Amino acid sequence: MLNTRKLVFLTGLMALPLAVAGLPAQEPETPTPVKLPFVETFEDTAWAARGWYDSPSIQTTDAEHFEGKRACLWHWSAKGATTPEGKGGRVLFEPTESVNLSFALKHSADWTWTGVNWHPHEMHFMTTKDTPFWGPAYTYLTLYIEVVNGVPRCATQDSRNIDTTALRKDITALTEKRAVSGGNGDPDGHGVGDCYKAGEGWRNGRDFAADSVYFGDTPGPRYKGDWHRVKAHFKLNSIADGKAVHDGVLQYWYDGKLLLDYHDVVFRTGANPDMKINQFLMLPYFGPGVPHEQSIWVDDLQVTADEP
Repeated sequence: MLNTRKLVFLTGLMALPLAVAGLPAQEPETPTPVKLPFVETFEDTAWAARGWYDSPSIQTTDAEHFEGKRACLWHWSAKGATTPEGKGGRVLFEPTESVNLSFALKHSADWTWTGVNWHPHEMHFMTTKDTPFWGPAYTYLTLYIEVVNGVPRCATQDSRNIDTTALRKDITALTEKRAVSGGNGDPDGHGVGDCYKAGEGWRNGRDFAADSVYFGDTPGPRYKGDWHRVKAHFKLNSIADGKAVHDGVLQYWYDGKLLLDYHDVVFRTGANPDMKINQFLMLPYFGPGVPHEQSIWVDDLQVTADEP
């Protein structure tokens, strides 16, 4: 089920200070893309050797783990903190039009949600249209995989595509030079998304959310304090005769149960026919600031280009 609501997205965490509001001043040398599958078990700290870049800061622990002996720990240590002590990192991989992300996820028993319809941000993908150190909020396409108020969701953002001369107007039948995640109309029947002012510019966002809470506060099959296996799949829509085709795929599994299953999504228009997915970002961010010290654990993370 699609929920259209106000979305507030990252302006760039790992990219700062090179990027302010997603706009890099001068980027370091481009890292060498890794071949998929990319597998991270968090058993040691040789991050760069496995392909992590952009000054990865990943904290691990042996106190919790889904497999092996260690897991990634996102620990917000003080009230009001927006980022955990281990801020995350990026992986550049060979471009693909179809990508899968899977990982195990667990929340501390005292985990408290934001109470607003956005945040925390957790996992992201970006594309070849943006450079390897570009901030994730102002892009040609960012894909989000996250849990908001206990509800799993995927979201899209393509703020760099917004035609600001036609804000909140439906121009989908007029031009391919437009945004698909808000601001320029409903591209595929799944909602117009949101468009909002951010400083001197404009941002957008569109989310695809599960129909109920799957990371709940009460012990049981959907308890946030237990390990759960998450998998997300994205396949970019095709382009025919210079126009977007409604055949993009967005799927999300929770402990093997398919919660989101869309096969008619528009992620890109004819203005970006060569766009491919080539960046993974693990950048946890709790925008309003956590209400108290709390944690999330991540383990057995994999990025593949295979069909699910």
